[in-house]
Amino acid sequence: MHIVDLNCDMGESFGRYTIGRDEEIMKYVTSANIACGYHAGDPSIMKKTVRMALEHNVGIGAHPGLPDLAGFGRRPMDISEEEAYDMVVYQIGALKGFVDTEGGRLQHVKPHGALFNMAAKDQSLAHAIAKAIYDVDSELVLFGLAGSELVKAGHEQGLKTASEVFSDRTYQQDGSLTSRREPNALITDHQQAVEQVIRMIKENKVRTVQDTDIDIDVHTICIHGDGGSAIDFANYITKALKESEITLQSISEFITK
Repeated sequence: MHIVDLNCDMGESFGRYTIGRDEEIMKYVTSANIACGYHAGDPSIMKKTVRMALEHNVGIGAHPGLPDLAGFGRRPMDISEEEAYDMVVYQIGALKGFVDTEGGRLQHVKPHGALFNMAAKDQSLAHAIAKAIYDVDSELVLFGLAGSELVKAGHEQGLKTASEVFSDRTYQQDGSLTSRREPNALITDHQQAVEQVIRMIKENKVRTVQDTDIDIDVHTICIHGDGGSAIDFANYITKALKESEITLQSISEFITK
């Protein structure tokens, strides 16, 4: 039997108004990565999203990013290891405050956007992030790109780690995601995206844009909630995974060190 976690980035809006798309997608996922105010989100949205996750029994994760609201945290920045450590501790602490006051428990940390991609290749940056997470709470699970330096750093730090794959992104020969600047970065066909995911889960293989197979580990699958068909895809992939006898559970229910 195959068991995986299904996660989505959430709380990436601003203001005190209802975040309806998040509420709909929350019905399908098992873990939510909640923005902590640097690339998106604000205190009101953080609180609302935490409450929604608790209502739906969804695992809650901090989603720290680079301090770049205008670029939505997707533009690389030249930061030191100390700066990375500090900004990750700061953002985890901000979200953890809301989780604690709402009576929940923080489950995981998944860096966002450029910070995630930079740490996938930069060993020093990856270790700074892993240490920040460990120092806040050594029981937190670190989400990192499958096969990346971030996952390796988490292991070396003594954290539980989850190898993450992406349902709607294409892969390069080195295991990295195709840059969003490239025309073939995104998979928009629902069936193609789900077929890629099921193969990654059942065969631990993914076809790259270079038309070769590479090995890949899968603990958690990321779906994106900001596309026009995000809710339809969330429904589609959950049904397809269940039909393929793949069980969805929050990462804390099955991951071990």
